[in-house]
Amino acid sequence: MADLLWDDVSCFFDPDLMGSLPDVRVPDASAEDWQSVLDLVVERGWECQYSEGATVLPVPRAEVVLARSADAKCADLRVWPTADVLAIFRFHADDEIDFDVNVRELQGQERLDGFCGFLGGIGRRLGKPVLMDPEGDSGHPVLGFDVEADQVVLLAEPMVR
Repeated sequence: MADLLWDDVSCFFDPDLMGSLPDVRVPDASAEDWQSVLDLVVERGWECQYSEGATVLPVPRAEVVLARSADAKCADLRVWPTADVLAIFRFHADDEIDFDVNVRELQGQERLDGFCGFLGGIGRRLGKPVLMDPEGDSGHPVLGFDVEADQVVLLAEPMVR
C-alpha cells in the first residue's frame, strides 16, 4: 500500500505553490549519518555522481567532504533513486543532511511512491525523520518519513487550489 496518495498530496508537488526545489533534510545528523547515506546509495545501486565545482570525482568518505574548508568549491552528490528522479545532496554541515528534488520530476502516484521509498530508505537506515519543506521555508515540513509510523506521512494540511 502507498505511504501517500497522489490526490491527497499533489498540492505539495505543485511548483507554483511549493517552489520547484523543495528542501529535504534530516535534522540532528552527524558525519556518521552522512556516511550511512553514502553507503546506502552504493548498496541500493542508485546511480550517482559526486562533484566539487565543475570537477567530477570519485565519491569520498563523508568525513573528508565535511572537513573541507569553507572557501572550497561547492561539493554535491547527485543521486538518481529512479531513472527520472534526481536528488542533489549538499554537504553544508555535518549536523543536517540536506538535498533538493525537483517537484516537476515527482508528478503522479508512481513517482510519488518512488520518492516515498527513497525517503523511507534513508529514514530507516538512520532511524531518523526525513522532512520536506517548501523551497526556502526550512522549519515548516509538509511531509516526511516518520520513524515510529515507519512510513512517509503528511505533516501539514494540504493546500486548497
